[in-house]
Amino acid sequence: MTSTEALIAAADAHSAHNYHPLPVVIATAEGAWMTDVEGRRYLDFLAGYSALNFGHGHPRLVAAAKAQLERVTLTSRAFHHDRFAAFCTRLAELCGMEMVLPMNTGVEAVETAVKTARKWGYRVKGVPAEMAKVVVAGGNFHGRTTTVISFSTDPEARADFGPYTPGFEIVPYGDLTAMRAAVTENTVAVLLEPIQGESGVVVPPAGYLAGVRELTRERGVLFVADEIQSGLGRTGRTFACEHEGVVPDMYVLGKALGGGVLPVSAVVANAEVLGVFRPGEHGSTFGGNPLACAVALEVIAMLRTGEFQERAAELGELLHRRLAEMKGSGRVTAVRGRGLWAGVDVHPRVGSGRAVAERLMERGVLVKDAHGVTVRVAPPLVVEEEDLEWGVEQLWGVLSA
Repeated sequence: MTSTEALIAAADAHSAHNYHPLPVVIATAEGAWMTDVEGRRYLDFLAGYSALNFGHGHPRLVAAAKAQLERVTLTSRAFHHDRFAAFCTRLAELCGMEMVLPMNTGVEAVETAVKTARKWGYRVKGVPAEMAKVVVAGGNFHGRTTTVISFSTDPEARADFGPYTPGFEIVPYGDLTAMRAAVTENTVAVLLEPIQGESGVVVPPAGYLAGVRELTRERGVLFVADEIQSGLGRTGRTFACEHEGVVPDMYVLGKALGGGVLPVSAVVANAEVLGVFRPGEHGSTFGGNPLACAVALEVIAMLRTGEFQERAAELGELLHRRLAEMKGSGRVTAVRGRGLWAGVDVHPRVGSGRAVAERLMERGVLVKDAHGVTVRVAPPLVVEEEDLEWGVEQLWGVLSA
């Protein structure tokens, strides 16, 4: 038995089977490359679902984490610490907002956004008690807590986890007419991913986000943008909403905010929205801890230069040009995405998305499938152009074999 086989067998024996990983065991990683326990290198074409936008072990992020580890890592929010004010200030500035509510994981931030919208609805908008509604889109992925799966349309996420949390209205993604019909006087928020990641990197029709922004302003409803996967440079802009010149009422951030070093998430909005909270009404022991703030501050500083957004835009043009060339082959039925983020639908005769991912792994490229026939491509923003080209060539090699 190889080291890989032994470690996978031990994991299968002692961990819940809530994931179906590719049969590779990573030991080290740097930049856009990972090395397994057998010493074989792989090009990372997933980037931790955008958590690793800045690559593995970015020197600036590692240095920030090491320096903070030697000072203080946790105080709880019972006390102030000396990195918190700077983190909140810089992140609010990056978003063009006024206030930040830090959490840890992405789904915690989504839960926080839902609670914020409801409380705002009752205290500011004047919605009758227990009547607040949030409109969401079908095909969404906002996490896997009980409340969040209550408005998922993915059977795998929902099955056997009921009873479900009420208060959500689901409409088709990209359908502004359906959205308009669903918003009522008791609607407190519209919660959307500007680009749906888990559904296969689905980009909405042109004008959709701007239309939602106009509708929510008109009806006195909060527009909440879940930019956990799409934000912080991935699409060639700081936020995917920027592609339509849209500024939501609330950003939900995570993944890349922690630089791939540790989980960091946050809800960012103006004082009229986040100011509804009073002490004791919401919180997290680890949310906004000193270590998280130190790493996130470095992430924010890196984003403020625009370097990574520009890189994602330029390499994204190359990526989408190369992927578009595959569509004429009959082996690729659709390509979607923006920046260094793409969903590639393969023809069923080529195989499933999982089968393509397994064959790519054999060629030294790691990707993740989505919903049967889709392969997601999302390398770290630090990937070298020649490595990106090589990775796309390996994908074509699998598809054309």
